[in-house]
Amino acid sequence: MATPKPRHVRNPTLHNQLQEFTTDAAAQLTLVADAGDQVPFELIERGTSSRGRVPLYCYRALTGDFIRARLDLLTALTTYAPAVRALEKAGGVELYLRARGEAVVPDDARQRADAALRSFVARVFHERSSFEFDPDRFEVAYDELERALYRGRCLTEVIAPLRGLDLDADTAELDFGDGLLLIRPDALTGAPEELPGGDGVEQPALMIVLRSSHEWPQQPPVSVAQSRFRRVLTALRLFEPGGYSIGPKGYARVDAGAWTQVVLGLGGRPGAVTLIESGQEDELRAFTNLVGRRLPAPFIVTRNGSDQTPLDGSGAGEMAWALARFEMGCERLSPFEALTDYLLGLRALLEPEGPASGRLAQRLAVICAPPDGRAQLAERTAQAASLERAVIAGLAAASPGVDALVDELAEHLRAILRDVICGHLDVDVREIADEMLAEAAGAPPVADPARVALPEAD
Repeated sequence: MATPKPRHVRNPTLHNQLQEFTTDAAAQLTLVADAGDQVPFELIERGTSSRGRVPLYCYRALTGDFIRARLDLLTALTTYAPAVRALEKAGGVELYLRARGEAVVPDDARQRADAALRSFVARVFHERSSFEFDPDRFEVAYDELERALYRGRCLTEVIAPLRGLDLDADTAELDFGDGLLLIRPDALTGAPEELPGGDGVEQPALMIVLRSSHEWPQQPPVSVAQSRFRRVLTALRLFEPGGYSIGPKGYARVDAGAWTQVVLGLGGRPGAVTLIESGQEDELRAFTNLVGRRLPAPFIVTRNGSDQTPLDGSGAGEMAWALARFEMGCERLSPFEALTDYLLGLRALLEPEGPASGRLAQRLAVICAPPDGRAQLAERTAQAASLERAVIAGLAAASPGVDALVDELAEHLRAILRDVICGHLDVDVREIADEMLAEAAGAPPVADPARVALPEAD
């Protein structure tokens, strides 16, 4: 009779990673056994005969010893590292190792995850002489693992619809790490019935999910989800042009409990769907994690609440302001309103003297255009400034070229912000622009009066 599967999987990401690795490990160990390697056995006493005198003996497969002797084959599998990372991030691994009777629990988190994965595989194939993958045995072993990992703790899920983005048709989810992932609604276990799609609102292609474990008395970390979701939204806008939005309301649940609606306060301007091909997934994952580490300090403190190491130094404040204005522009419904946001962001980076100086057009052109395209970009920037003045005066009229001009300005601001966050540009963009202009003119750069040291008084 088949062993029943566990009633609820608390951590689907961990479950899937371990299942993939165990399946690969079963195939690898089967190849080794078929090649002639024999699983060792030991003779053990199992009670006595009915007469109570003659002891009964049987053979027990030493599967754990067989697996330990071939760890180098298992660690070389492509699914090994993701499974170890998933275990490490789950926490509570030391509880599992103790429950499994391991004599030594490593101090290092990665080493504990390695030991736990080896112990888990040995549990799946315990006392077996063949290594075909058995789903029921896997589920029993996984249920034991989760019971140990989450003893005294619970797992919270916070989800929200993400619009404007889709993944490759063969990709069900994209894991950013630390419990944050994008997942298709139909792949979300026990999704709430209230998800968009049943009341005339088109269901989004993806949901954004944060899973985190915490002690039972604590409240679900909705504020943490707000911060992490906002960071993903920022990363998407910098990664690829598009109209991205996260629903202002989401859903949260604890373990297998009922979903409750939560207010996230996020938004955005939905647009055409941007497709992330399978070959771009690693790049997007790495870029999103980089953005989380490199956002300028004022932006993180006021909008993300993160404790990551930010950009700092001269120009970091301007970067934070420009990034905030860029995101505001991305959420405007009117291109006229977005125009001012993008111009304010560019002026913060390239025109600290103010619009009256008229230096934005040349500085932006030298940063963002090749030499033969600088005059055209400078002219387009001047047109944008003139259009803004007309908008303020109430004289601007809608025309087919407005959207293109605003999109062009937004792309230049996005490119500068992305290059600074990635480290391709110094945070003081204005100084770089002046140096490039001076070099193009064949003259020494003009000194910034604010940076000229005054002689000390006698």
